[in-house]
Amino acid sequence: MITLTKAEERIMQILWDIKKGFIKDIQDEFPDPKPPYNTVSTIVRVLVKKEIISFKKYGNTYQYYPLISKEEYSKTQMNRLVNTYFNNSFKKVVNFFSENKDIDINEVDEVLRMLEDIKKQKGK
Repeated sequence: MITLTKAEERIMQILWDIKKGFIKDIQDEFPDPKPPYNTVSTIVRVLVKKEIISFKKYGNTYQYYPLISKEEYSKTQMNRLVNTYFNNSFKKVVNFFSENKDIDINEVDEVLRMLEDIKKQKGK
């Protein structure tokens, strides 16, 4: 299971947005004050070592790109969250959000429609 630090996740968010880029491209996407070039480079090297991103070499420089999609990572993290904190229970997740968040009635209606669609699809 893939687990990234906040700094690694931030780099990945940037790479998912820009698709591919050199260290300077990644650094430029940060708000001011931007992290030092060497910091970004170190985090990128860690992500390469973790086989989360890869690169294409151009002379003495490298262009980096993600090896996993944002959707893939999101799914992994959501599964981890549900398994770890909610004993793999969708019911407990829904209960948590209903008790701990002001839920808009329109969102509830939307979720119910989505659940009905899922129910119909699984019933086929």
